[in-house]
Amino acid sequence: MHWKKRLFYIAAGTTTVCVAFLTKSYMGGPKYEGEKKLDGKTVIVTGANTGIGYYTVKEMARCKAKVVMACRDMKKCEEARRNIVIHTRNKYIYCRRCDLASQESIRKFAERFQREFDQLHILINNAGIMRCPKSYTKEGIEMQLGVNHIGHFLLTNLLLDVLKKSAPSRIVNLSSAAHQAGEINMKDLNSDIVYDPGRAYSQSKLAIVLFTKELADRLKGTGVSVYAVHPGVVDTEIIQHMPSLTNIFTKIFLKPFAWPFIKSPDQGAQTVLYTALEPSIADSSGSYIDSDFSIAEVAESGKNKDLAKWLWKVSESWTKLNIT
Repeated sequence: MHWKKRLFYIAAGTTTVCVAFLTKSYMGGPKYEGEKKLDGKTVIVTGANTGIGYYTVKEMARCKAKVVMACRDMKKCEEARRNIVIHTRNKYIYCRRCDLASQESIRKFAERFQREFDQLHILINNAGIMRCPKSYTKEGIEMQLGVNHIGHFLLTNLLLDVLKKSAPSRIVNLSSAAHQAGEINMKDLNSDIVYDPGRAYSQSKLAIVLFTKELADRLKGTGVSVYAVHPGVVDTEIIQHMPSLTNIFTKIFLKPFAWPFIKSPDQGAQTVLYTALEPSIADSSGSYIDSDFSIAEVAESGKNKDLAKWLWKVSESWTKLNIT
């Protein structure tokens, strides 16, 4: 009987593993299978050395695009770049420093890019920070709002001329379903009076939705489309400031059970790729694309045009831009 029990345990274990992988595949959502010929196209991806950004760059490189990896840590960026070049045999992948917590760094990145390239077809504003301790960018902006929204607001506006010159072109802003719980605190936008990591994160993701809607209106007739994206619940380094998800107990005892239901970074990248490349949404600028490749409704506050215009003016002031 001993061998029968052993055989039973082996069969049960194998079945469990198979079910877990099948569940992981199903929960990971659809894979973008559209035509992806990007010869002669130039792409920028922020936060490109890890997570969703890394796999987005890898797929763009496989499709023969020229890709600029805009990252804060040049050592990690170069390691990621080498891996991508080796796997895709595309040598036109570049590391450029861009710290979204420093407007000076963002301006230097944009200036260098425009010296080196005369076209930009896809801008993917992927980099983000989540639920970090209270901290500020170099300009004194609350870190989550400063990196997730203000930094990308500045970068995008600095690159708009080359995006228009390269039209048809696209901008993809990574938001989150967390925007549904977000509230733009007009009396304490910078969280100087009260700071709650979760609320600040949700506010920053709602700000991205409002920015996308307002930018889409401003770009009508230019050939530049802009979208906000929710890639789903993805296992990336963005959770690094959440001890409840990164402690040893969670990693050993809980994560294996949650693993089948959480997207891997390459699965999370599929929605970004769809939004950046899919021809059928070309006339849907301003839309919020969900993780199942559908155009989804945003929170009611995300539809508030007056709020979007107010946030734009504040963002313009905080970045010292003068946009007509």
